[in-house]
Amino acid sequence: MSRPDDVRVHPTAVVDEPVTLGEGTRIWHFCHVMSGAVLGAGASLGQNVFVAGTVRLGRNCKVQNNVSLYDGVECGDDVFLGPSCVFTNVSTPRSAVNRRGAYERTVLEDGVSVGANATIVCGTRIGHHAFIAAGAVVTRDVPPHAMVMGVPARVAGYACHCGLRLHTHVRTAWCTGCERTYTFDHDGALIADVPAE
Repeated sequence: MSRPDDVRVHPTAVVDEPVTLGEGTRIWHFCHVMSGAVLGAGASLGQNVFVAGTVRLGRNCKVQNNVSLYDGVECGDDVFLGPSCVFTNVSTPRSAVNRRGAYERTVLEDGVSVGANATIVCGTRIGHHAFIAAGAVVTRDVPPHAMVMGVPARVAGYACHCGLRLHTHVRTAWCTGCERTYTFDHDGALIADVPAE
């Protein structure tokens, strides 16, 4: 299989063919990328990362050390996965019961950040630009821009496109860093952002 010239794979990494590696992909020490996986342009895998064959990583995804991405995991563009975060793909595992092929899909939309040691239980969708705090256990869908923490994870605020916590008042939210502003709909969901003037 041909690879773009700027793809870098450490000699200790195992990349099973065929895989799709986008331009500028970096795969570091002791990684294993299984046949069929797709890594978008600019993707980076830290040390000791496992990527199963049906996994899809979008452009500019950053996967830190000691993360296993099992069948059923899909990440949009610009997703950050912190060190040792955990993904599952079967909600009712039993050693004596073969569930191969019955993996549940887990989707992380564009711009999601997952903190160190967080656990993402399978069958969940994490909305764009959501922020999962370190150590959180996500057991249900997370709305776009939501900042969740705890066990089980609960919404504790909202995050801006730039990653900073949003300030909120009544039906509006704003970022003091990049100056983006947002509004909430009648159900409390963050629905729009307006570029700063």
